[in-house]
Amino acid sequence: MGEKVVLAYSGGLDTSVILKWLVEKGFEVIAYVADVGQQDDFDYIRQKALATGASKVYVEDLKEEFVRDYIFVALMGNAMYEGRYLLGTALARPLIAKKQVEIAHKEGAKYVAHGATGKGNDQVRFELTYAALDPTLKVISPWKDPEFLSKFKGRTDLLKYAKEKGIPVKATIEKPYSEDENLMHISHEAGKLEDPAYVPDESIFTRTISPKDAPDEETLLQIHFKDGIPIKVVNLKDGTEKTTPLELFMYLNEIGAKNGVGRVDMVENRFIGIKSRGVYETPGATILWIAHRDLEGIAMDKEVMHLRDMLAPKFAELIYNGFWFSPEMDFLLAAFKKAQEKIDGWVIVKVYKGNVWPVARYSPTSLYDQNLSSMDVEGGFDSTDSKGFINIHAIRLKAHNVVLGSKDPFEWRKGLVDV
Repeated sequence: MGEKVVLAYSGGLDTSVILKWLVEKGFEVIAYVADVGQQDDFDYIRQKALATGASKVYVEDLKEEFVRDYIFVALMGNAMYEGRYLLGTALARPLIAKKQVEIAHKEGAKYVAHGATGKGNDQVRFELTYAALDPTLKVISPWKDPEFLSKFKGRTDLLKYAKEKGIPVKATIEKPYSEDENLMHISHEAGKLEDPAYVPDESIFTRTISPKDAPDEETLLQIHFKDGIPIKVVNLKDGTEKTTPLELFMYLNEIGAKNGVGRVDMVENRFIGIKSRGVYETPGATILWIAHRDLEGIAMDKEVMHLRDMLAPKFAELIYNGFWFSPEMDFLLAAFKKAQEKIDGWVIVKVYKGNVWPVARYSPTSLYDQNLSSMDVEGGFDSTDSKGFINIHAIRLKAHNVVLGSKDPFEWRKGLVDV
């Protein structure tokens, strides 16, 4: 046997061809399959890997860790890339790569390999994780390898090779789009979706029901948090309760999916500089993000919230770009963990036909003073103090007016919008 290489293996056409190609190059290939909640037949994948030439196959159940240490951690900073994408694929990749490094250590392998393309984000997420966790590992990335690229120029070449080598494939024609699925979401991209003007029909959606076909009945969920982390969900109609991270998240997925929640169709900016159109279905996380943000409104200090919100876009960008294991991420996570202290309580959200909106909230650590906020009760607030408060903030505006003299200080704004 040659040098050992641990291959991140999905059982699909690309990684199956890569597995055989590595074997033919003289490597001992250890196939590693990460179960992050995708709907796959893992027994079939295991047998296929062995039949294709793998010396050993690891199938690792990472679902609980994915929810607890990645999805819930992203929730602390309300991570949302470019204001819309909840980062389902980006959050799974560092976890998958971390376990791959652990297997390489266990097996004494000097090499790790993946099947990510040279145009996408996943190659960066895998390889930055390898570098951060063990820079001595050598990376084999076939879709950036000149020898591999000269042999396989597209799907037709892959299918031909698979047929020659007796590698079973489920399909012989290209799907109209490609998908990536895990517990948090399913994404659809490429193929027909590469035309941003193309309107996808309902058949593309496999996780969520169309909002127009969702039940004509509201679902009320009470979601409990401790230090900003979800600890319980209660269905206020039928009394269903879920308390463990995985069960809680899967239940929110179930409720969100049958109510058409979490669909996003967007053009985003890949790290490598290429724009890409993606269609996402993220039902459970959408509910959770909305509830968490609402609780922060009553329990988080104003200035802490505003600082965190300034950092949140950078946090999402770091996740998207593959810097989960980095010093800047350690810094941000320490700050976010501090910001989440005493973000305790519950939020009731109403889920109905693709929509999620908070309707009630309670926190034992609430910073909301009902008397102080009331328009009908003075509540210890001296309204005459506001006069001085406004005067202080007006000082620099008055000074600016003096400098301008008789000129209209806002003359330049006229004509900004040509109607």
